[in-house]
Amino acid sequence: MIASIMLVSSVLVGQESNKKEDIKVIKAMCGCYEVKFNFTETFQTEKDSTYKPSPTKIDYGLEWVELVEDKSNKLVLQHLLIVGDDAIVKHWRQDWLYENTDFYQFFKDKTWKFEKLNPKEVKGQWTQKVYQVDDSPRYEGTASWIHADGKHYWMNTTDAPLPRREHTIRKDYNVLERRNIHEITDYGWLHEQDNRKIVRNDDGKDVELAQEKGLDLYVKVEDSKCVAAQKYWKENKVMWKNVRDKWETIFNKNKDLTLEKSVDKKPLFMHLFDLKGSTPKAETDKIIDSFIKE
Repeated sequence: MIASIMLVSSVLVGQESNKKEDIKVIKAMCGCYEVKFNFTETFQTEKDSTYKPSPTKIDYGLEWVELVEDKSNKLVLQHLLIVGDDAIVKHWRQDWLYENTDFYQFFKDKTWKFEKLNPKEVKGQWTQKVYQVDDSPRYEGTASWIHADGKHYWMNTTDAPLPRREHTIRKDYNVLERRNIHEITDYGWLHEQDNRKIVRNDDGKDVELAQEKGLDLYVKVEDSKCVAAQKYWKENKVMWKNVRDKWETIFNKNKDLTLEKSVDKKPLFMHLFDLKGSTPKAETDKIIDSFIKE
């Protein structure tokens, strides 16, 4: 009996130690970074002589990652892109939830399917939930952070809508299956991707068109280089919290979700980006509601 108690105690202490290390490396993604975005199509699966692969994409940016929420089982990181003369673009957001069981899995065409996992399936794992610039869903997946041989990384494969770099030039596929690797490095962190470009029909049958490699490098620089983004967030964080809170009420319904592509000929992000930081919650709620398909 004593040996059993000691074994359980040892396991619990180990889990808590790992969780602390997990939180440490997730928070390490916050701060000011010079970012290099690299994407190239690698293998064409469908043998079609008329097929044209996407051009190789190489881009650069300066990005501030703000720690918006800091709780024992939830960390929220907001990315803010600095462009031109200190102009700010509210970029993507990543939430990290410990032992989360509720998922909105991307299906296709602005539709996400709700799925609930057994707690045993996510024991000790962290879910990364990634959101669009307007805080609508994008993709999410669960896995354990690995700390071994001096390396710290997290890896998961999940379906996602096309990123902006693709949906503006490609109409021949509708799902991007992403294998995401986030690794903390001595210079900052990296986001590595091995992606499959998929055509999915209404029955969920998939046909792969091609594959793609992505590597985003986040090189840490002095926080003073991102002052403009810090100022923007201070002035607009209340409005964006209202937006997040509204989405949370929608997600808490735990049912499939389908969104309109546009309302009044504008996508959701354009409606929200036009608002001031002082915009009342009732107005942002109304805008988001107009995009929800019942």
